[in-house]
Amino acid sequence: MLLLQKLTLLNFKNYEEVTFTFSSQLNCIVGENGVGKTNLLDAIHFLCLTKSAFSHIDTQHIRYENPFFMLQGWFEKENKSYQIDCSVQKEKGKILKINKKEYDKLAEHIGQFPCILMMPYDTDLIREGSELRRKFFDNVISQIDKIYLQDLMKYNHLLKQRNALLTQFAEGNYIDKDLLQSYDVPLMLLNIELCQKRKDFLKDFVPLLQQYYHFLSEGKEVISLEYETNVSLTDFSSAFQTCFAKDLAAQRTTLGIHKDDYAFKFNDLAVAKFGSQGQQKTYVIALRLAQAAVIEQLTGQKPLLLLDDIFDKLDENRIRKLLAKIDDGEFGQVFITDARPERTQSLLQALRREVKMISL
Repeated sequence: MLLLQKLTLLNFKNYEEVTFTFSSQLNCIVGENGVGKTNLLDAIHFLCLTKSAFSHIDTQHIRYENPFFMLQGWFEKENKSYQIDCSVQKEKGKILKINKKEYDKLAEHIGQFPCILMMPYDTDLIREGSELRRKFFDNVISQIDKIYLQDLMKYNHLLKQRNALLTQFAEGNYIDKDLLQSYDVPLMLLNIELCQKRKDFLKDFVPLLQQYYHFLSEGKEVISLEYETNVSLTDFSSAFQTCFAKDLAAQRTTLGIHKDDYAFKFNDLAVAKFGSQGQQKTYVIALRLAQAAVIEQLTGQKPLLLLDDIFDKLDENRIRKLLAKIDDGEFGQVFITDARPERTQSLLQALRREVKMISL
């Protein structure tokens, strides 16, 4: 079982220097708005996934007028102890170490200490554009499949270079077909491989999503999740090459997995357009819980579950059902934030799990 036993923050966001110790079961971080509850969860997210859940500009998380921040986490996994150190300096960038040994590549860390952060704004996954949904699923698959993460990074790098080349061709009024092919061939292969992995992943993920939605909604609707892609696994290479004139005019690559989307539906209707606020909230909670379940199913590891300010956004029935799942031990170590300590005490007093209250 994966556990975070202790965490030290130095110059991270609003924290000057502080150390927390945690229960192996349920940890409730309470305090008024603005005291740093979400920042504490983000520090855990940073140590597990090498980045913040809110901003990918690392230096933005350095406490005001300081040159660096440092995070240290002491984890236990499969009866072994690990110390994870992450530091960000304005001049030197980011350094991540495991048991005092620096990683050659940060991507090597992804998936070793899986975690999931459920936030009040998760309904943006439904309402906002396709990029957010792609990032969500890429994040889940990357914590499970290291080769997927490596191939996705290669794909994004090649895509950026090809788009720059298209701009260069358009502005210079010339075409170098041999140079273009050096990007097209690996991109076409990666499109097919990554598209297939996304399809294969959904075979495991969708049944879990439907199971959790059914549990939370008491079976009131039938939901589905459809993968929308323009990558044909049979004739994609010819389709990709046929698009060159269109790509040149647009100065960007118009065909590929970077255009994929995921359609969230209930009763064959789009959740974004026809779903109530309650249905949308239930759908995204089911997404997060399915994320935790599929990581455990495919890796054997229960991820850390970080629940930020969820009591304010859920009705009593959904809170009761979610807490029942937590109390049954379905998830691993859990962290919950709440701005109202008395409400937290009331909701958790009947639970059998060990609860540690952390007041900020």
